Amino acid sequence: MAFQNGIQFKSLVEFWEYLPPEESLLAEILRQIIIEKLPLTHKEKLCYNVPYFYLKRRVCFIWPAAIPWGGFKNGVMLGFCYGNRLQDKLQYLTHGTNKQVFYKIYKSVEEINATDIQRLIIEAIAIDETW
Repeated sequence: MAFQNGIQFKSLVEFWEYLPPEESLLAEILRQIIIEKLPLTHKEKLCYNVPYFYLKRRVCFIWPAAIPWGGFKNGVMLGFCYGNRLQDKLQYLTHGTNKQVFYKIYKSVEEINATDIQRLIIEAIAIDETW
């Protein structure tokens, strides 16, 4: 993928080994929150060189700043692929310029609120079930 400045991971293991320690920690915490809520039938695979989590469709992704083309310089992004369909009553997510993907960028472990993330994942699962 030319837009990735020559970086192309062949596996999730390569992805995790590439990350700087602070981003690796944030990404791993987010990953654990995600997989604890997703059904066992979920799939995790690389897309655009970052981990995406699938049910019937893409549900969410983790995008560390160390991976080029993400459009931000610090932290780790948790994005919801159909964020525009989430109610997000607490307005936890940023709506950005993408009409469909809503996200939150975490720069420290203290910023991660597992309860809010889990609430959004449960809502995203319900949306996925409607496809």
